[in-house]
Amino acid sequence: MIKVALDCFPCFLRQVVISLRQVSVDREKEAHIIKAVLDDIKHTDINLTPAHTTTFIHRKVRQLLSQDPFKEIKRLYNDKAIAIYPQLKRMVDDSSDPLWTSVRLAIAGNIIDFGIYTKVNIDSEIERALNERMPIDEYNTFRERLSQAKKVLYLLDNAGEIVFDRVLIETIKSMGKDVVAVVKGGPVINDVTMEDAVTVGLDKVCTIIDNGSDAIGTIIDWCSESFRTLFSKSSFVISKGQGNFETLLNTKKEIFFLFQAKCDVVADYLNVEKGSMLLYRQ
Repeated sequence: MIKVALDCFPCFLRQVVISLRQVSVDREKEAHIIKAVLDDIKHTDINLTPAHTTTFIHRKVRQLLSQDPFKEIKRLYNDKAIAIYPQLKRMVDDSSDPLWTSVRLAIAGNIIDFGIYTKVNIDSEIERALNERMPIDEYNTFRERLSQAKKVLYLLDNAGEIVFDRVLIETIKSMGKDVVAVVKGGPVINDVTMEDAVTVGLDKVCTIIDNGSDAIGTIIDWCSESFRTLFSKSSFVISKGQGNFETLLNTKKEIFFLFQAKCDVVADYLNVEKGSMLLYRQ
């Protein structure tokens, strides 16, 4: 797993600021919330992942706001992504390798992350994904392993991004594979919940379960027993997003991580440029 680094500490506070900018609250309450999360930051265990600390931080933010600050932006980007779904499908249908194109589009969709960014350019990310070389690209092994698999466990990441995942899942389903997609058990940042999955029609494409946790990434010990059992038995796992990479790295399982390296800590660990698109095999 990726452990907390010095650069993580200012990022913890920046995530709180991004959260507060999603809603309308007065300056006094904003200051109160920022000061309140300093205790969580103070007690950060540097031998765990950044996701452990940010999970506590976002729980406190939701508690003090008495609402999910990302609810509206999740709805907005689900709608934006649904609007371009036909365009994404055409790209796949017109491709000489639909699986390759679907994988690249899924990685492009990982830009929709409001735990880190305040605005995104989806069109430019699609262009980049389809035309740039990725510094870590295990696609050939991914395709080979997938051809041998009967079932796929697909760990989802963000709202909006889930439409790009739907395109990849539909491609995988067309290859005769069963897919179980995993959402969060409760809201955290703009991560996908069951409500988001139903909103974009993913429930009509594959089986959807939740992992029983509102943690950032997939912190196995915090997930439900049923999810842990399914995860341990799954022979082919696709994991979306940097949070899942942070928390599942070095688990004793082959996992294909599809994500963008959005911070210096992860980019330095992988020896790639920040912002790199990646298909990393563990």
